[in-house]
Order: sequence, then C-alpha cells, then structure tokens
Amino acid sequence: MVEKKKTSKPAAPAAKKPVAKKPAAPKAPAKAAKPAAPAAPKAPAAARPPRPVKKAAAAPARPAATGVHDLRPASGATHYRKRVGRGPGSGHGKTAGRGNKGQQSRSGYRHQRGFEGGQMPLHRRVPKRGFTNIFRVEYDIVNLSDLDRFEAGAAVNPETLHAARLARKTRPVKILGDGEIKKALTVSAHKFSASAKARIEAAGGRCEVLSR
Repeated sequence: MVEKKKTSKPAAPAAKKPVAKKPAAPKAPAKAAKPAAPAAPKAPAAARPPRPVKKAAAAPARPAATGVHDLRPASGATHYRKRVGRGPGSGHGKTAGRGNKGQQSRSGYRHQRGFEGGQMPLHRRVPKRGFTNIFRVEYDIVNLSDLDRFEAGAAVNPETLHAARLARKTRPVKILGDGEIKKALTVSAHKFSASAKARIEAAGGRCEVLSR
C-alpha cells in the first residue's frame, strides 16, 4: 500500500497589534482679520488743454483785374453745356436721360396744357357747378369806423387811405356803413353803400364818386 503524504497547512498570520494614536494637538484660534485701511482719494486728473481747431484754408485771392482781358465770371458761376447723345461714356447714359423709346424720347415732342397721355384730363373729369364771373371788379373795403381816425374837415381819398394802410393802390375803394362817424369829412371813393352815404352826410360830410 502507498502511503499518502500529509500536506502541512500554512500557519495563520499573526494578529497585528493595534497602534495607539497620539492625541491631536489643539488648533490655535484663527486670528481676526485686520480692517482694511481706507483708500487714499485719487488726485483729480489734470484738465486737458482744448484741442486747437483747424481752420479751413482760405481760398487764394484772385488777382485784381488790370484790364478787360482779365475779367471772368466768379468760380462756380458757370458750367459746361450738357452734351447729350454722346454714348455711355459721356456720363449721361446711353439714352441721354430720355428713357427707352416712346413719344417723349423723340425730338420735337410737345403736348397741350392739361394733356394726360390720352386719359380724361383733370379739368374735364371734375364736376362743374355754379358760375364765376371773370370780369368781376374787386374792391378794397373801408368801413366808417376806419374813417373816424381822420381829423374833422379832412379830405379822404384813395391816396390818403393808402397812406393810412387801409387800401391798396391797385384796387378801387368802396365805403361801407359799418360803425359810426361823428366828423364832417369829404370822402372820395369809387363806390358807396346807401347806409355809408347817409351817415356821412348826416355827420355834415360829403361823398364824391370817382370813376374807375
């Protein structure tokens, strides 16, 4: 019989002895933060001197004319004539500012006043009512209250009314009876209303009708 060899078991590891920990030293109390010193006020910045203003260069003075041969227009008063029909390089375009084709691009184009290309023109399509007399005469109106500024016995005519800024030279004058007059005046005008004539004569004045 074969004898079995006995295998030796590994010895158990020896237990480690607990190491005694040293007590931690007490921490020193934190130092209180020192108050920050107040910042010193900044010195005001020195005022910068104003920048010098650049003056525009004066235009060179023209020499005084010494004769007829030195006379010429002021600079910028004249310019070259617009030469049209000289192609795209002329600065006025291929069609010389007349657009493309059409009646207005041809020479000799003209139309009557109020023509709108064939559509009904404005003066024909608006309604017409009433009547306006083109031969009417417009008068400058002067009331009796305006004549009270003249002195008693004065002669009032269109010239004196124009000097008093009551009428114009180019229009006839008509006297109306608005207001009162207490002075005797000799009034010359192109037309009087019935009430104005009666009040002027009642105040001792006189009315003279001028021809236009």
